[in-house]
Amino acid sequence: MESMTKRVLITGGTGFLGLHLARKFVKEKYTVTLFDLENLEEKALRKKVRFIKGDIRDQKAIASAMIGQDYVVHAAAALPVLADKKIIFSINIDGTKTVLNSALKHNIKRVVFISSTAIYGVPKHLPEMEDSPLSPIGYYGISKIAGEKLCLSFQKKGLPVNILRPTTFLGTERLGIFELWFEAMHSNKRVFILGSGNNTYQLLAVTDFADAIEKALLCKKSGEIFNIGAAEFGTWREDLGYVIKKIHSKSVITSLPTLPSQLILQLLEILHLSPLAAWHYKVLPVDSYTSIEKAKKILGWKPKKSNKELFLESYLWYKEHRKEVMHTVGNTHRVGWNFKLLNLVAKL
Repeated sequence: MESMTKRVLITGGTGFLGLHLARKFVKEKYTVTLFDLENLEEKALRKKVRFIKGDIRDQKAIASAMIGQDYVVHAAAALPVLADKKIIFSINIDGTKTVLNSALKHNIKRVVFISSTAIYGVPKHLPEMEDSPLSPIGYYGISKIAGEKLCLSFQKKGLPVNILRPTTFLGTERLGIFELWFEAMHSNKRVFILGSGNNTYQLLAVTDFADAIEKALLCKKSGEIFNIGAAEFGTWREDLGYVIKKIHSKSVITSLPTLPSQLILQLLEILHLSPLAAWHYKVLPVDSYTSIEKAKKILGWKPKKSNKELFLESYLWYKEHRKEVMHTVGNTHRVGWNFKLLNLVAKL
């Protein structure tokens, strides 16, 4: 089979998305190289992939990792939770340029750049289309637009690149902001949501996203931008309520008043006391969804999981691994975020 000879490099390879991608590519007989600043902790993958520890801004390290590769998935990024303009721009813009430069020099067949629907900002044109106006909130969204522009400029230089804009993706091993809700459900406590919770919000299964990435790597077209999201999604109340009912939790979904909560969260963000960025608390209480018709038509991609299925699957994983993960804190999707002050605010 042709797939036996495919070699793929994944930057950000030990992160939430990177590990799911690695498992998929290994299963499909790709030769996989993971590149990341964080160590590869998963023992099951260590013997199946090549791991290189390094910084995407390090030209020599990236060049070494790029040798012999056919494809590159550029997923490494500084997340909004870092809230540091210099770091976010350095990693997401300068780092992306380093990766693209090296990919061009090594004649990579295709790069897939992982962007974000954060570049749309607070949705104004529903569903958001690939050609909708961009109005990013915060340094992260701005850096992703800059990354996309770099990709399109390298496409003109002869490097085949496709850009994917995923909605918030979720799945087994995802913690971050979702840990708040999962822990509340598990403990039969109130599940707080920003605003009424009657707004429609599109998520994405990380496994469906991995399928879209592979299709974007192998499709004949390049220089394209694709929105990627779930096909079936409801309101926060509907989707979270489904899980609460399924697991027989006594949790009650409780609304937090939008404007006062946003003002408090903005102050906490300014004081670096909250892991939530403006993009989180400004978009969570409004309708937010994109059109995925272009990806379905050109990539032949179709998402399999709905928001409800996704939430339930992710919660059940959390429940099974709760004792292992509940005391892990950091700035990535695979660990919890420091919500202690937010918990205090919620109680007040």
